[in-house]
Amino acid sequence: MRVRRPAVAGIFYPAESDKLLNAIDECFHHPLGPLGGVEVQPTKGESEHEDQGRGNGKNMIAMVSPHAAYMYSGAVAAHAYHAASLLKPKPDLIILLGPNHYGLGSAIATMVDCYWETPLGKVQVNSDEARRLVRLSGILDIDDYAHSRDHCLEVQLPMLQYIYKHQFSIIPIVLWMQDKDTANDLGNAIAELIESSSLDVLLIASSDLTHYESHDEACRKDGELIKAILALDVAKYYTVLERLDVSACGYGAIGTVMVAAKRLGATSARLLKYATSGDVTGDKSAVVGYASIVLTD
Repeated sequence: MRVRRPAVAGIFYPAESDKLLNAIDECFHHPLGPLGGVEVQPTKGESEHEDQGRGNGKNMIAMVSPHAAYMYSGAVAAHAYHAASLLKPKPDLIILLGPNHYGLGSAIATMVDCYWETPLGKVQVNSDEARRLVRLSGILDIDDYAHSRDHCLEVQLPMLQYIYKHQFSIIPIVLWMQDKDTANDLGNAIAELIESSSLDVLLIASSDLTHYESHDEACRKDGELIKAILALDVAKYYTVLERLDVSACGYGAIGTVMVAAKRLGATSARLLKYATSGDVTGDKSAVVGYASIVLTD
């Protein structure tokens, strides 16, 4: 089978496996991370947090995670991955959605008959389910080229490999078209796929939020957008995006996941962590906003 090689290893995260594992561990234990100051591994405290897992009253259907270099957004992303590490049972299939930053290939694209490789090993694409989603959606294409350079999904995989020791498969999707109609069409197709599947599935929307505005302005704009996400109000979400001109790069991925999660029974959402690159670097003149959000039933 074909292998999709890493495009940003050594740039967004370390290219050596041992250094990568250390970098991820540092994200979890960073002062902005979920285990800041806590001397435990993220996968070893499940009994203390069983209310966050499947079958314990809160079924985590989906999450939003940022995709900048780990040194900037990794600690924020680790909040969502810490929550995902506590799921019972663990997901068999993870559907990852993010923006097509380069505009390469098809407007909405997945891949089949391949593995995605990271310094931590290979993750197989679930080709049968991906092809079924293509048929259900009518707007999703199979196009390797669209995925060839983009980092938005790639940076999520080492985090998943870190928290899950079992085998899981993925359906990777990048979107150049991110309008509300696309989110509705693709989101409903994803929900239909999951409704008819016997697999435990987790949805991940990969997106950063406001880009290159002041810290205060990013917090203001992102705060309004996050309110719409937490309300699971897709129409309001797109209205806020347009009204405030929020420069969230993966807004269509978030919208699609909101549509799918609502159809799958999501009734609430929770902001786990918000921060900007200025919280990491100290330079708050032009920042990027990051959020970890979980959607649950």
